[in-house]
Amino acid sequence: MIPGSLTETDDRSPVIIGALRTPIGNRHGIFRELDTTALAAPVIGALAAQLPAGLEPSELVLGNVRGPGGNPARVAALAAGLDPRVAALTVDRQCGSGMAALEYAWHRCRSMPGVVLAGGVQAVSTQPLTAWPPTADSPARSYERAPFAPPPWNDPEMGLAADLLAEEHGIGRERQDAYALRSHQRAVTARQAGVFAAETVDIAGHHLDERPRWGFTAARLARFPPQFRTGGTVTAASSCGVSDGAAALVMVDAATHARIGVPGLRVLGCVTAGCDPDRPGWGIVPAVQGVLEHTGVGLDEISVVELNEAFAGQVLACADGLGLDERRICPDGGAIGLGHPWAASGAILLVRLFSALVRSGRGGYGLAAIAIGGGQGSAMLVQACSLTSSVAPAGRSGEELA
Repeated sequence: MIPGSLTETDDRSPVIIGALRTPIGNRHGIFRELDTTALAAPVIGALAAQLPAGLEPSELVLGNVRGPGGNPARVAALAAGLDPRVAALTVDRQCGSGMAALEYAWHRCRSMPGVVLAGGVQAVSTQPLTAWPPTADSPARSYERAPFAPPPWNDPEMGLAADLLAEEHGIGRERQDAYALRSHQRAVTARQAGVFAAETVDIAGHHLDERPRWGFTAARLARFPPQFRTGGTVTAASSCGVSDGAAALVMVDAATHARIGVPGLRVLGCVTAGCDPDRPGWGIVPAVQGVLEHTGVGLDEISVVELNEAFAGQVLACADGLGLDERRICPDGGAIGLGHPWAASGAILLVRLFSALVRSGRGGYGLAAIAIGGGQGSAMLVQACSLTSSVAPAGRSGEELA
Protein backbone atom coordinates (compact mmCIF):
# COMPACT_ATOMS: atom_id res chain seq x y z
CA MET A 1 0.00 0.00 0.00
CA ILE A 2 1.41 3.41 -0.97
CA PRO A 3 1.54 6.00 1.83
CA GLY A 4 -1.17 8.60 1.29
CA SER A 5 -3.45 6.28 -0.67
CA LEU A 6 -7.03 7.38 -0.21
CA THR A 7 -8.89 5.29 -2.74
CA GLU A 8 -11.96 3.13 -2.61
CA THR A 9 -14.18 2.65 -5.64
CA ASP A 10 -17.53 1.90 -4.06
CA ASP A 11 -20.94 3.54 -3.95
CA ARG A 12 -19.66 6.15 -1.48
CA SER A 13 -17.51 7.87 -4.11
CA PRO A 14 -18.33 11.60 -4.13
CA VAL A 15 -19.24 13.36 -7.37
CA ILE A 16 -18.18 16.71 -8.84
CA ILE A 17 -21.26 18.41 -10.28
CA GLY A 18 -19.89 21.86 -11.20
CA ALA A 19 -16.55 23.36 -12.21
CA LEU A 20 -15.48 26.90 -13.11
CA ARG A 21 -12.29 28.95 -13.32
CA THR A 22 -11.07 32.41 -14.09
CA PRO A 23 -9.11 33.17 -17.22
CA ILE A 24 -5.41 32.66 -16.47
CA GLY A 25 -3.43 35.89 -16.42
CA ASN A 26 0.30 36.41 -16.74
CA ARG A 27 2.17 37.68 -13.70
CA HIS A 28 1.78 41.48 -13.68
CA GLY A 29 -0.62 41.08 -16.59
CA ILE A 30 -4.39 41.45 -16.85
CA PHE A 31 -4.91 40.73 -13.12
CA ARG A 32 -1.93 42.71 -11.85
CA GLU A 33 -4.06 44.69 -9.36
CA LEU A 34 -6.32 41.86 -8.14
CA ASP A 35 -5.89 39.98 -4.87
CA THR A 36 -6.99 36.46 -3.95
CA THR A 37 -10.47 37.64 -2.99
CA ALA A 38 -11.06 39.46 -6.26
CA LEU A 39 -10.06 36.35 -8.20
CA ALA A 40 -11.75 33.66 -6.13
CA ALA A 41 -15.02 35.29 -5.04
CA PRO A 42 -16.59 35.59 -8.52
CA VAL A 43 -15.90 31.91 -9.23
CA ILE A 44 -17.32 30.82 -5.88
CA GLY A 45 -20.38 33.02 -6.32
CA ALA A 46 -21.03 31.69 -9.82
CA LEU A 47 -20.76 28.09 -8.64
CA ALA A 48 -23.09 28.71 -5.71
CA ALA A 49 -25.63 30.27 -8.09
CA GLN A 50 -25.59 27.11 -10.24
CA LEU A 51 -26.40 24.73 -7.39
CA PRO A 52 -29.60 22.72 -7.87
CA ALA A 53 -32.57 23.93 -5.87
CA GLY A 54 -32.41 22.90 -2.23
CA LEU A 55 -28.63 22.48 -2.09
CA GLU A 56 -26.48 24.75 0.04
CA PRO A 57 -22.71 24.50 0.57
CA SER A 58 -21.58 23.43 4.01
CA GLU A 59 -17.90 24.30 3.55
CA LEU A 60 -15.42 26.01 1.25
CA VAL A 61 -11.80 24.89 1.06
CA LEU A 62 -9.25 26.71 -1.10
CA GLY A 63 -5.59 26.12 -1.80
CA ASN A 64 -3.27 29.13 -1.65
CA VAL A 65 0.53 29.33 -1.63
CA ARG A 66 2.16 31.92 0.61
CA GLY A 67 -0.54 34.47 -0.05
CA PRO A 68 -1.97 37.32 2.01
CA GLY A 69 -2.09 35.41 5.29
CA GLY A 70 -5.07 34.87 7.50
CA ASN A 71 -7.70 32.63 5.91
CA PRO A 72 -8.18 33.66 2.24
CA ALA A 73 -10.91 31.05 1.81
CA ARG A 74 -13.05 32.64 4.53
CA VAL A 75 -12.61 36.13 3.12
CA ALA A 76 -13.47 34.93 -0.39
CA ALA A 77 -16.52 33.05 0.88
CA LEU A 78 -17.92 36.13 2.56
CA ALA A 79 -17.11 38.32 -0.44
CA ALA A 80 -18.92 35.82 -2.68
CA GLY A 81 -22.07 36.20 -0.59
CA LEU A 82 -22.07 32.73 0.97
CA ASP A 83 -23.99 32.39 4.20
CA PRO A 84 -21.68 33.28 7.12
CA ARG A 85 -22.50 29.87 8.60
CA VAL A 86 -20.55 28.19 5.76
CA ALA A 87 -17.18 27.09 7.16
CA ALA A 88 -13.98 27.89 5.24
CA LEU A 89 -10.45 26.49 5.22
CA THR A 90 -7.25 27.44 3.37
CA VAL A 91 -4.66 24.74 2.64
CA ASP A 92 -1.08 25.01 1.35
CA ARG A 93 0.60 22.07 -0.36
CA GLN A 94 2.60 24.23 -2.73
CA CYS A 95 1.63 23.59 -6.36
CA GLY A 96 -0.59 20.74 -5.20
CA SER A 97 -2.74 23.00 -3.03
CA GLY A 98 -5.75 23.08 -5.36
CA MET A 99 -5.80 19.31 -5.63
CA ALA A 100 -5.24 19.02 -1.87
CA ALA A 101 -8.41 21.07 -1.39
CA LEU A 102 -10.26 18.57 -3.57
CA GLU A 103 -8.81 15.68 -1.55
CA TYR A 104 -10.13 17.34 1.58
CA ALA A 105 -13.55 17.73 -0.04
CA TRP A 106 -13.45 14.06 -1.07
CA HIS A 107 -12.87 13.00 2.55
CA ARG A 108 -15.50 15.42 3.80
CA CYS A 109 -18.14 14.12 1.41
CA ARG A 110 -17.32 10.52 2.29
CA SER A 111 -17.66 11.14 6.01
CA MET A 112 -20.97 13.05 6.01
CA PRO A 113 -23.61 14.18 3.50
CA GLY A 114 -23.38 17.66 2.08
CA VAL A 115 -22.01 20.04 -0.51
CA VAL A 116 -18.40 21.24 -0.47
CA LEU A 117 -16.88 23.90 -2.70
CA ALA A 118 -13.17 23.28 -3.29
CA GLY A 119 -10.41 24.73 -5.44
CA GLY A 120 -7.48 27.09 -5.37
CA VAL A 121 -6.41 30.67 -5.98
CA GLN A 122 -3.09 32.37 -6.67
CA ALA A 123 -2.61 36.13 -6.99
CA VAL A 124 1.13 36.26 -7.60
CA SER A 125 0.99 39.82 -8.90
CA THR A 126 -0.27 41.20 -5.56
CA GLN A 127 1.40 38.68 -3.26
CA PRO A 128 2.93 40.36 -0.19
CA LEU A 129 6.68 40.82 -0.07
CA THR A 130 8.31 38.47 2.43
CA ALA A 131 11.70 38.52 4.15
CA TRP A 132 13.74 36.61 6.70
CA PRO A 133 14.33 38.91 9.66
CA PRO A 134 17.77 40.45 10.26
CA THR A 135 20.26 38.69 12.51
CA ALA A 136 23.48 39.74 14.17
CA ASP A 137 25.36 38.54 11.08
CA SER A 138 23.10 39.58 8.20
CA PRO A 139 20.43 42.12 7.21
CA ALA A 140 16.85 41.17 6.37
CA ARG A 141 16.72 38.95 3.27
CA SER A 142 13.72 38.91 0.95
CA TYR A 143 12.60 35.65 -0.62
CA GLU A 144 9.98 34.35 -3.06
CA ARG A 145 9.77 30.81 -1.78
CA ALA A 146 10.43 29.12 1.52
CA PRO A 147 12.73 26.07 1.71
CA PHE A 148 11.11 22.91 0.34
CA ALA A 149 13.59 20.50 1.96
CA PRO A 150 16.27 20.75 4.68
CA PRO A 151 19.89 19.63 4.44
CA PRO A 152 21.31 17.24 3.38
CA TRP A 153 19.03 17.69 0.35
CA ASN A 154 20.14 20.34 -2.11
CA ASP A 155 16.64 21.83 -2.48
CA PRO A 156 17.31 23.16 -6.02
CA GLU A 157 15.09 25.73 -7.68
CA MET A 158 12.29 24.06 -9.61
CA GLY A 159 13.69 24.98 -13.02
CA LEU A 160 17.12 23.59 -12.24
CA ALA A 161 15.58 20.43 -10.82
CA ALA A 162 13.56 20.00 -14.02
CA ASP A 163 16.68 20.51 -16.15
CA LEU A 164 18.57 17.85 -14.20
CA LEU A 165 15.58 15.47 -14.37
CA ALA A 166 15.39 15.91 -18.15
CA GLU A 167 19.10 15.18 -18.52
CA GLU A 168 18.91 12.07 -16.34
CA HIS A 169 16.03 10.70 -18.40
CA GLY A 170 17.48 11.53 -21.80
CA ILE A 171 14.96 14.24 -22.71
CA GLY A 172 16.75 16.45 -25.24
CA ARG A 173 16.23 20.08 -26.20
CA GLU A 174 14.51 19.38 -29.52
CA ARG A 175 11.87 17.16 -27.95
CA GLN A 176 11.20 19.70 -25.20
CA ASP A 177 10.76 22.51 -27.71
CA ALA A 178 8.38 20.39 -29.79
CA TYR A 179 6.29 19.62 -26.72
CA ALA A 180 6.16 23.30 -25.68
CA LEU A 181 5.15 24.37 -29.18
CA ARG A 182 2.35 21.80 -29.20
CA SER A 183 1.04 23.06 -25.84
CA HIS A 184 0.80 26.62 -27.15
CA GLN A 185 -0.74 25.52 -30.45
CA ARG A 186 -3.36 23.43 -28.70
CA ALA A 187 -4.21 26.24 -26.29
CA VAL A 188 -4.53 28.76 -29.12
CA THR A 189 -6.72 26.41 -31.15
CA ALA A 190 -8.95 25.66 -28.16
CA ARG A 191 -9.31 29.34 -27.28
CA GLN A 192 -10.23 30.23 -30.88
CA ALA A 193 -12.81 27.45 -30.94
CA GLY A 194 -14.43 28.62 -27.68
CA VAL A 195 -13.55 25.41 -25.86
CA PHE A 196 -12.90 27.27 -22.60
CA ALA A 197 -15.93 29.57 -22.72
CA ALA A 198 -18.35 27.48 -20.62
CA GLU A 199 -15.82 26.90 -17.83
CA THR A 200 -14.56 30.50 -17.56
CA VAL A 201 -15.97 33.29 -15.39
CA ASP A 202 -15.44 36.85 -16.62
CA ILE A 203 -13.12 38.73 -14.25
CA ALA A 204 -12.79 42.51 -14.43
CA GLY A 205 -13.88 42.44 -18.07
CA HIS A 206 -11.45 39.68 -19.04
CA HIS A 207 -12.70 36.35 -20.36
CA LEU A 208 -9.73 34.94 -22.34
CA ASP A 209 -6.53 33.31 -21.11
CA GLU A 210 -3.64 35.72 -21.57
CA ARG A 211 -0.62 33.50 -22.15
CA PRO A 212 -1.04 31.35 -25.32
CA ARG A 213 1.43 32.56 -27.97
CA TRP A 214 -0.03 32.88 -31.43
CA GLY A 215 3.28 33.33 -33.23
CA PHE A 216 5.48 30.60 -31.76
CA THR A 217 7.30 28.40 -34.27
CA ALA A 218 9.94 25.72 -33.87
CA ALA A 219 12.54 28.17 -35.17
CA ARG A 220 11.60 30.80 -32.58
CA LEU A 221 11.73 28.30 -29.72
CA ALA A 222 15.14 27.11 -30.84
CA ARG A 223 16.56 30.61 -30.31
CA PHE A 224 15.77 30.68 -26.57
CA PRO A 225 18.90 30.20 -24.42
CA PRO A 226 19.06 27.77 -21.49
CA GLN A 227 17.32 29.38 -18.54
CA PHE A 228 18.62 27.61 -15.47
CA ARG A 229 22.20 26.41 -16.06
CA THR A 230 24.97 26.63 -18.63
CA GLY A 231 24.61 23.82 -21.10
CA GLY A 232 21.09 23.00 -19.92
CA THR A 233 18.09 22.24 -22.10
CA VAL A 234 15.20 23.93 -20.26
CA THR A 235 14.33 27.40 -21.55
CA ALA A 236 11.79 30.07 -20.67
CA ALA A 237 9.74 28.95 -23.68
CA SER A 238 9.62 25.30 -22.55
CA SER A 239 8.61 26.32 -19.00
CA CYS A 240 5.21 27.23 -17.61
CA GLY A 241 4.35 30.87 -16.99
CA VAL A 242 3.96 32.12 -13.42
CA SER A 243 0.35 33.22 -13.39
CA ASP A 244 -2.67 34.61 -11.59
CA GLY A 245 -5.96 32.72 -11.47
CA ALA A 246 -8.55 30.77 -9.51
CA ALA A 247 -10.64 27.65 -9.98
CA ALA A 248 -13.29 25.89 -7.91
CA LEU A 249 -15.54 22.86 -8.12
CA VAL A 250 -18.69 21.59 -6.40
CA MET A 251 -18.46 18.15 -4.80
CA VAL A 252 -21.36 16.25 -3.25
CA ASP A 253 -21.65 12.94 -1.44
CA ALA A 254 -22.89 9.92 -3.36
CA ALA A 255 -26.34 9.84 -1.78
CA THR A 256 -26.95 13.51 -2.55
CA HIS A 257 -25.86 12.95 -6.13
CA ALA A 258 -28.24 10.02 -6.51
CA ARG A 259 -31.06 12.20 -5.19
CA ILE A 260 -30.48 15.25 -7.40
CA GLY A 261 -29.76 13.26 -10.56
CA VAL A 262 -27.35 15.45 -12.53
CA PRO A 263 -24.33 14.47 -14.63
CA GLY A 264 -20.93 14.76 -13.00
CA LEU A 265 -17.48 13.36 -12.37
CA ARG A 266 -17.31 10.56 -9.85
CA VAL A 267 -14.01 10.77 -7.94
CA LEU A 268 -12.79 7.18 -7.84
CA GLY A 269 -9.46 7.76 -6.17
CA CYS A 270 -6.92 10.25 -4.85
CA VAL A 271 -3.27 9.53 -4.11
CA THR A 272 -0.53 11.81 -2.84
CA ALA A 273 2.95 10.26 -2.83
CA GLY A 274 6.48 11.35 -2.07
CA CYS A 275 9.67 11.20 -4.15
CA ASP A 276 13.25 12.51 -4.04
CA PRO A 277 13.02 16.12 -2.76
CA ASP A 278 15.80 17.12 -5.18
CA ARG A 279 13.72 15.90 -8.16
CA PRO A 280 10.26 17.16 -7.21
CA GLY A 281 8.95 17.05 -10.79
CA TRP A 282 9.03 13.25 -10.65
CA GLY A 283 6.23 13.23 -8.07
CA ILE A 284 3.63 12.72 -10.81
CA VAL A 285 4.94 9.19 -11.44
CA PRO A 286 4.40 7.54 -8.02
CA ALA A 287 1.12 9.39 -7.56
CA VAL A 288 -0.29 8.19 -10.89
CA GLN A 289 1.01 4.69 -10.36
CA GLY A 290 -0.66 4.64 -6.97
CA VAL A 291 -4.07 5.81 -8.10
CA LEU A 292 -4.11 3.39 -11.04
CA GLU A 293 -3.05 0.49 -8.84
CA HIS A 294 -5.72 1.10 -6.26
CA THR A 295 -8.56 1.66 -8.72
CA GLY A 296 -7.58 -1.12 -11.12
CA VAL A 297 -7.82 1.19 -14.14
CA GLY A 298 -5.14 1.11 -16.83
CA LEU A 299 -3.70 4.07 -18.71
CA ASP A 300 -5.09 2.68 -21.96
CA GLU A 301 -8.62 2.91 -20.53
CA ILE A 302 -8.41 6.63 -19.75
CA SER A 303 -10.07 9.05 -22.17
CA VAL A 304 -8.40 12.31 -21.12
CA VAL A 305 -5.10 12.90 -19.29
CA GLU A 306 -4.29 16.26 -17.69
CA LEU A 307 -0.79 16.55 -16.21
CA ASN A 308 0.44 19.90 -14.98
CA GLU A 309 3.08 21.05 -17.45
CA ALA A 310 5.53 22.78 -15.15
CA PHE A 311 8.39 22.19 -17.60
CA ALA A 312 8.41 20.27 -20.88
CA GLY A 313 11.47 18.24 -19.86
CA GLN A 314 9.89 17.34 -16.54
CA VAL A 315 6.48 16.28 -17.88
CA LEU A 316 8.14 14.30 -20.69
CA ALA A 317 10.33 12.45 -18.18
CA CYS A 318 7.18 11.57 -16.24
CA ALA A 319 5.36 10.47 -19.39
CA ASP A 320 8.23 8.14 -20.27
CA GLY A 321 8.34 6.86 -16.69
CA LEU A 322 4.64 5.97 -16.91
CA GLY A 323 4.76 4.57 -20.45
CA LEU A 324 2.35 7.31 -21.51
CA ASP A 325 2.23 8.69 -25.06
CA GLU A 326 3.11 12.37 -24.68
CA ARG A 327 0.52 13.38 -27.31
CA ARG A 328 -2.27 12.25 -24.97
CA ILE A 329 -1.36 14.87 -22.36
CA CYS A 330 -3.44 18.09 -22.12
CA PRO A 331 -5.36 17.86 -25.42
CA ASP A 332 -6.32 21.56 -25.22
CA GLY A 333 -2.94 22.77 -23.98
CA GLY A 334 -1.54 22.78 -20.47
CA ALA A 335 0.39 25.06 -18.15
CA ILE A 336 3.12 25.76 -20.72
CA GLY A 337 0.55 27.22 -23.08
CA LEU A 338 -1.99 28.51 -20.54
CA GLY A 339 0.02 29.35 -17.41
CA HIS A 340 0.53 27.98 -13.91
CA PRO A 341 -1.22 29.87 -11.08
CA TRP A 342 0.40 27.67 -8.45
CA ALA A 343 -2.34 26.88 -5.93
CA ALA A 344 -5.09 26.96 -8.57
CA SER A 345 -3.44 24.62 -11.07
CA GLY A 346 -4.47 21.32 -9.50
CA ALA A 347 -8.10 22.46 -9.49
CA ILE A 348 -7.82 23.75 -13.06
CA LEU A 349 -6.85 20.23 -14.17
CA LEU A 350 -10.17 18.97 -12.79
CA VAL A 351 -12.11 21.83 -14.36
CA ARG A 352 -10.59 20.79 -17.69
CA LEU A 353 -11.62 17.16 -17.11
CA PHE A 354 -15.15 18.25 -16.22
CA SER A 355 -15.44 20.14 -19.51
CA ALA A 356 -13.82 17.36 -21.55
CA LEU A 357 -15.87 14.49 -20.12
CA VAL A 358 -19.13 15.98 -18.79
CA ARG A 359 -19.86 19.23 -20.64
CA SER A 360 -18.90 17.65 -23.95
CA GLY A 361 -20.92 14.50 -23.26
CA ARG A 362 -17.89 12.36 -24.12
CA GLY A 363 -17.86 10.33 -20.91
CA GLY A 364 -15.17 7.92 -19.78
CA TYR A 365 -12.29 8.11 -17.33
CA GLY A 366 -10.12 11.13 -16.65
CA LEU A 367 -6.75 11.39 -14.94
CA ALA A 368 -5.22 14.53 -13.40
CA ALA A 369 -1.83 14.80 -11.72
CA ILE A 370 0.55 17.49 -10.51
CA ALA A 371 4.08 17.56 -9.12
CA ILE A 372 4.80 19.43 -5.89
CA GLY A 373 7.83 21.26 -4.50
CA GLY A 374 9.65 19.29 -1.82
CA GLY A 375 9.25 16.00 -3.67
CA GLN A 376 5.57 15.06 -3.77
CA GLY A 377 2.89 14.43 -6.35
CA SER A 378 -0.89 14.18 -6.32
CA ALA A 379 -3.18 12.34 -8.72
CA MET A 380 -6.95 11.94 -9.06
CA LEU A 381 -8.92 9.47 -11.15
CA VAL A 382 -12.46 10.41 -12.13
CA GLN A 383 -15.23 8.83 -14.14
CA ALA A 384 -18.02 10.67 -15.93
CA CYS A 385 -21.42 9.54 -14.74
CA SER A 386 -24.82 10.02 -16.33
CA LEU A 387 -28.09 10.51 -14.51
CA THR A 388 -28.58 6.75 -14.18
CA SER A 389 -25.07 5.27 -14.20
CA SER A 390 -23.84 3.15 -11.33
CA VAL A 391 -20.33 2.62 -10.02
CA ALA A 392 -18.63 -0.27 -11.79
CA PRO A 393 -16.72 -2.84 -9.72
CA ALA A 394 -13.08 -1.86 -9.21
CA GLY A 395 -13.65 1.29 -11.23
CA ARG A 396 -14.05 -0.59 -14.54
CA SER A 397 -16.59 -0.86 -17.38
CA GLY A 398 -17.40 2.40 -19.09
CA GLU A 399 -20.46 1.13 -21.00
CA GLU A 400 -22.90 2.76 -18.55
CA LEU A 401 -21.28 6.20 -18.64
CA ALA A 402 -22.61 9.35 -20.17
